[in-house]
Amino acid sequence: MILLSVFSCGKSLSLEEKQEFTKKGKEITQDSFKELSGKLMDQMSIGGPAQAIPFCNIQAIPITNQLSEKYNVLIKRTSDKIRNLTNHPTKREIEIISTYKNLLKKGKLLTSIVELDSDGLKHYYAPIVINSTCLVCHGKKGEQLTVKTDSIINSFYPNDNAIGYHEGDVRGIWSITFNN
Repeated sequence: MILLSVFSCGKSLSLEEKQEFTKKGKEITQDSFKELSGKLMDQMSIGGPAQAIPFCNIQAIPITNQLSEKYNVLIKRTSDKIRNLTNHPTKREIEIISTYKNLLKKGKLLTSIVELDSDGLKHYYAPIVINSTCLVCHGKKGEQLTVKTDSIINSFYPNDNAIGYHEGDVRGIWSITFNN
């Protein structure tokens, strides 16, 4: 398991803290994924991408915000190829995404990262990896991503860059900032 620490004024996370926040972060990301993907799959089953894309556009951030309140954290999903401009990554998040992509290229296991920032806030990062279901909206145009679906996506996200992925690619990260 890869666990990184960034030092803040001589402070760092103890092994116990790293383990505690890894466990909490994993619980939060699993619950968030279950909630978001479950509702998204419900919409896909009702009306395919034409139903799911508007739902995601309107409901994904409010759902994430509700879960942030539930866990007293800031939950963010971000990528180096964003779809929703409100999910723009920080410099550190870009570095984390790059690290995951490099590890994947080397055939290494992708695991969570827990660290302390310069303000003393604890962060948890975990990779978001593309599976076959994701390719309907994030795959290659003309292959898994149909022209019709691409058109719907562009009507809601005119600056979309979140396509062209293959199964197993790193799509982005879960970024959890703990408030306590």
